[in-house]
Amino acid sequence: MANATWKKIAAGTIDSVYLLTGLEQHIFDTTIERLKKAIPVIDDTSVIRFDLEETPIETVLEEADTLPFLEDRKLILAGNASFLTAQDKGKEKVTHNLDMLETWLANPSPTATVVFIAPYEKLDGRKKITKIMQKMTTVIEGNRLQGKDLTTWIQQEANSNGTQITPEVAGQLIDVAGDSLLSLATEIQKMAMYLGGEGEITLEVIEMLVPRTPEMDVFRLTDAYLAGKVSETVSIYHDLLRNGEEPIMLTSLISGQIRLMVHVQSLRKKGYQQHQIAKTVKVHPYRVKLMMENRMMPSEKRLLDILNNLATIDYKLKSTSGKRERILELFFMQGIRK
Repeated sequence: MANATWKKIAAGTIDSVYLLTGLEQHIFDTTIERLKKAIPVIDDTSVIRFDLEETPIETVLEEADTLPFLEDRKLILAGNASFLTAQDKGKEKVTHNLDMLETWLANPSPTATVVFIAPYEKLDGRKKITKIMQKMTTVIEGNRLQGKDLTTWIQQEANSNGTQITPEVAGQLIDVAGDSLLSLATEIQKMAMYLGGEGEITLEVIEMLVPRTPEMDVFRLTDAYLAGKVSETVSIYHDLLRNGEEPIMLTSLISGQIRLMVHVQSLRKKGYQQHQIAKTVKVHPYRVKLMMENRMMPSEKRLLDILNNLATIDYKLKSTSGKRERILELFFMQGIRK
């Protein structure tokens, strides 16, 4: 949906009202930047911003209906549209005249583009105003991309920066940098600059330029542990501790990795294919591919035993006031018993 709307904006088709929803800030930022380019505002200070948790909707609509000065069209950003969610009325800081908004949406200002921003995972579809907003505005969902959609987006982003990247390397980039579009866009731009705006982003370039996230190091730690590489496991663990990571958090992340492996193995036994598994467990297909090809993967029963041990460790970590680092280290040093 976002790509189709962005193409319309680039072609000069500007709608009067947009509704941006979801948790992916990069999609919001990209949409707003494209609107700023398409609407010849003088500069960024000409963009009018409101916080709907502090300002009633009437003020936004009055501004939209006021003729612009020195410009043909206004760009108005109305953030934190929490009245579209299931938030309790008692928690709202201001009261909005939603009847006025409903009437205005039927005949919005021809000299303003108003962007309502609802940075929430889910809107309350039972509310009358939510249904009207979704029907009367151009909706762009800023949801986290997953699987093939995320790979395609990375390739498009690389192309827009003058470079190329294969689907497999895109999967490796996700493993290193995570799935935040903002982080990925930043890293792709950095690598494209390194390549001089041409050529191909390779694994070597990623390893050279992209810093690993704590989650990536946890993947490496978990893989080393399951492969029986005790010294490597402990070394990665100490690196994570030096970087300020807490044993409780690391235990939680490792447990999440093990649970994912259990799900992958279970679905594989049921006859699911790689792309079906990735869609079901909501992770990138490349991660599923690595797990399915890992010949050192313990049995499902052994993985469940490890999860049980990690649950015991989690309890000890949360009930001990001494040196917590040692508890998890001893677990790694004991190695995996297959």
